[in-house]
Amino acid sequence: MGYTHLNITERSQLEILLRLGWSDREIDKELGRHHSTIARERNRGSSSEKYTAEIAQATYIQRRVSCKAKGKFTPELASELEANQQQTWSPEQIAEHRRVNGKSFVCFKTIYRWLYARLLVAGEVKALRHKGKRRKRESFGHWELDTVVSSRGKSRACAATFIERKTRMYLALKMPDRTAHSMEIAFGVIASQYPQNTFLTATADRGKEFACYNALETFHGLDVYFADPYSSWQRGSNENGNGLLREFFPKGHDFAQVIDEELAHAINLINDRPRKCLGWKSAHESFMEQVSHLA
Repeated sequence: MGYTHLNITERSQLEILLRLGWSDREIDKELGRHHSTIARERNRGSSSEKYTAEIAQATYIQRRVSCKAKGKFTPELASELEANQQQTWSPEQIAEHRRVNGKSFVCFKTIYRWLYARLLVAGEVKALRHKGKRRKRESFGHWELDTVVSSRGKSRACAATFIERKTRMYLALKMPDRTAHSMEIAFGVIASQYPQNTFLTATADRGKEFACYNALETFHGLDVYFADPYSSWQRGSNENGNGLLREFFPKGHDFAQVIDEELAHAINLINDRPRKCLGWKSAHESFMEQVSHLA
C-alpha cells in the first residue's frame, strides 16, 4: 500500500499517547507508523512544547493548500493557444511548434486536458490528425492529382487538387466542371506559378478529367502515372489532403458557391500548419526551401 498522510483520528491518538509519556518508537508500533514520521508530526503540531491534534490538523490543511502546483495555465498562454486553434492546428502541432521555436513547452496532453475542462474557449478540436508511420518521399517534384466535387444534384463545379509528396504542399483551384479541358487549364495555371522542374511526375486516378494526360506530358514535360483501380492508398497524400479540405467544405457543399478567397484561405491554413512528418515545419516552409534550390 502506498504512503498516506496522518488523519485526524491518528493525530488524536498521538496526542493521547504523548500525554501518557510514550516514546516515539513505542508510538510507532501502536499506530503502525515509522518513528521518524511520529517525530516530524510531533514537532510540527506542538504549541508551547505540547502536541495538540486540533492544531496539527489545521496546520496540515494549510500546508496542503499552499503546496499545490500553480501550473502553466495563464490567460496570456490561453490566448496564444486559442489563436493556434483558430488556425486549425491540433494540440500536438501546437505543442511541438512551441518547442522547436524555443517557446515555453506545453505538452499536447495538457492542452487536451484544458480543452476538456473548457479552459480554452476556442472549443474542442473537430478533427485529429492521423497517427501511424508513413513513407517519406526522398526526391522533390512528384505530385498527386485529384478532384473534389460538389454533391449530386448540385452544380458541376469542383476543385482540382494537387499535392507534392515530399513537402506535402497542397494546392487547389476551382474548375467549372470535371472535364479534361478544365483540368488541362487548371494544371497550366498552377504550373505557371513555379520554376521549371517543380513538376516532374504526376499520379492520378482514372477519372475522365485526366484524359488530358497526353497534353500534360507534352506541354509540361512531366510523366503521368495512373493508380490501379480501387487503390486510393497509392495516392495517399492526396487523399489525406482532400480530407483536410473537406473540413472546410464538407460533402454536400456546392463549389459554385465558394469564392476564390474562401478556397485560398482554407489552403493557406492547411499549408501553414506545422507537420510532424516535416520535423514540425509547415508544408509551405518545406516547399519554398525546395523551390529555392531550383531557382
